[in-house]
Amino acid sequence: MAFGGLVGLLAGFLLGLGLAAVPTAATATIIGLFATAGAIFIDLIRMTTLPLVTTLLISSLGSLGGSRGLGRAGVRAVIGSTLLLAAAIALSLLVAPPLLARVDIDRDAAIALRNASTAPAGGGPATLPTVAQWVRGLVPPNVVRAAAEDVVLSVVIFAVLFGVALAKLAPDKRDPVLSVVTGIAATMQRLVGGLLKAAPFGIFALAVPMATALGVTAAAAVLAYIGIVVALTFVGVMFLLYPLGVGAGRLSLARFATYCAPSQALAFASRSSLAALPSMLDSAEHAGLPVRAQAILPIALSTFHFGAAVAQTVGALFVARVYDVELGPAQLATTAVAVFFASIAVPGVPGGSIIAMAPVLIAANLPPEGLGILLAVDTVPDMFRTVANVTGAMTVTAFAVSTDD
Repeated sequence: MAFGGLVGLLAGFLLGLGLAAVPTAATATIIGLFATAGAIFIDLIRMTTLPLVTTLLISSLGSLGGSRGLGRAGVRAVIGSTLLLAAAIALSLLVAPPLLARVDIDRDAAIALRNASTAPAGGGPATLPTVAQWVRGLVPPNVVRAAAEDVVLSVVIFAVLFGVALAKLAPDKRDPVLSVVTGIAATMQRLVGGLLKAAPFGIFALAVPMATALGVTAAAAVLAYIGIVVALTFVGVMFLLYPLGVGAGRLSLARFATYCAPSQALAFASRSSLAALPSMLDSAEHAGLPVRAQAILPIALSTFHFGAAVAQTVGALFVARVYDVELGPAQLATTAVAVFFASIAVPGVPGGSIIAMAPVLIAANLPPEGLGILLAVDTVPDMFRTVANVTGAMTVTAFAVSTDD
């Protein structure tokens, strides 16, 4: 899908612009057919994301029960990962909105596009909830009902609590449950991988009505998104990860750069964090990190996705801008919390970070149709995002074992 999605996007834009130039009843019918086809593609993705994200969260957190021997280093890794994810999300929420505000989007066209989507209309409730109401709303009194009503964030929080509780069970009780959940997660990843093979066609169908409504401003918005997400990912790596690795990780700048460089190069070329894992383990050994690093690195790589936190936050803000949805404080808070957990539950497929953000858009009441555009142009952002994910895991590991003898 690396370039097929981009081809589909360009072809859809060109066809949409052509149809917009001939406003007849026939062209309106054709545009409506493409809009329906694109909506079906997004619904197929939405169908998979909730079970995918929840099972990945449960399996990731539940499997930590078998790693109790990590001790203090494991605790430091969790603390470091949590703080860095929060920092990445906060940085994106602070910097991206004023940059995206400079992107020229026709307001009337955006409203028409939003109203034509099958997603919720967006814009937030008429009356913003209080902090107490928002916090209480996170806890689902009935998780089945929450899932049925697309209250995604509540379901995700239940999955997190379930995973934490599962990790505390004795192995004989934990392992059978973990085996089932892990099997479901693997099956859902296979299903998502199959759907992504059809992504160029779905993206083509989504691009036609978008180009018809927004015209060339849609292309400018897409280019702005790519530039912002790449720039913020780079800034986060250089000004958050490197200082932590050098300072708290007790490594010199040259030694930390040498420690990260081989895995970063492999991650950039392959767009796969897992492909870089052998190189990461080898680099940790050559850097002289304690043996415990060999156990922490795989866990950090599978649960801590620094680049995904940046990309998902910027992606949600981009979708809000394209569809002219103003995010109030409650929606921004919901977006931040949803991104935090969704960035942990990233499936191991190309474009996985974008697929995993479907619950983020739903939780923030944003049109999931925006996922198609993000997927189409994800090749370049994914290169930088994968480097950031690998660098983040190596940073957290260096920080976690820095007090070992």
